[in-house]
Amino acid sequence: MDDVQKKTLLLVEDDPDLLEVLQLTFETDGFRPVLASDGEQALSKARRHAPDLIVLDLMLPKLDGLEVCRQLRADDAFAQVPILMLTAKSDESDVVLGLGLGADDYVCKPARPRELVARVRGLLRRRESRSQISSERKILVGDMVIDPERFEVRVGDGEPIQLTPTEFKLLQTLAARPGRVFRRAELLDGTVGTSVIVTERNIDTHVKSVRRKLAERGSQIETVRGVGYRFSDRFPE
Repeated sequence: MDDVQKKTLLLVEDDPDLLEVLQLTFETDGFRPVLASDGEQALSKARRHAPDLIVLDLMLPKLDGLEVCRQLRADDAFAQVPILMLTAKSDESDVVLGLGLGADDYVCKPARPRELVARVRGLLRRRESRSQISSERKILVGDMVIDPERFEVRVGDGEPIQLTPTEFKLLQTLAARPGRVFRRAELLDGTVGTSVIVTERNIDTHVKSVRRKLAERGSQIETVRGVGYRFSDRFPE
């Protein structure tokens, strides 16, 4: 458990029984949990405790989880802090919206404690691996620049495009080898990791979010039906 020792987690959940279960689960695994039961508490405690990762329920009093996520991602101090959404909603649109606002992953209730621990461990490892990513070279595709050292994507002279760590790694993986078809399983291994229990549909959701953020350049991420995705070096006209 050396990889998670002394890591601070902000657990945001309005069900006191579930919050207690989460607290005990993560304490047992060597984390330091900080608890919040509504959206306003979540923002206040995030700023006070500077957590390494946030587990965020969507259905919260005062401010819902989507608004909390939006405000955190708008704050430079939390731009790269992993956010794992915990939701009882079955509507895919809420998941897509949450990922689009900057969440890195999601788990639907009822969540198994061990699955949550696995997801959190995976997200933390990805965050720490960005120090290795920073030594990689820039990727240039036309006027698009993917800069691992600055963790930044720009198109032409435009403003930086805000991507989550998962979205950045996904785009970096695809754009590094234009024209090469990546199977969904490969993208899962490369962006999420083999130790995390996720479905291939999760990659589809992240691809949708990256395409939306890239605007017209999003069409360069092409779907290969029944296989996966590739990045085209042909620019939209």
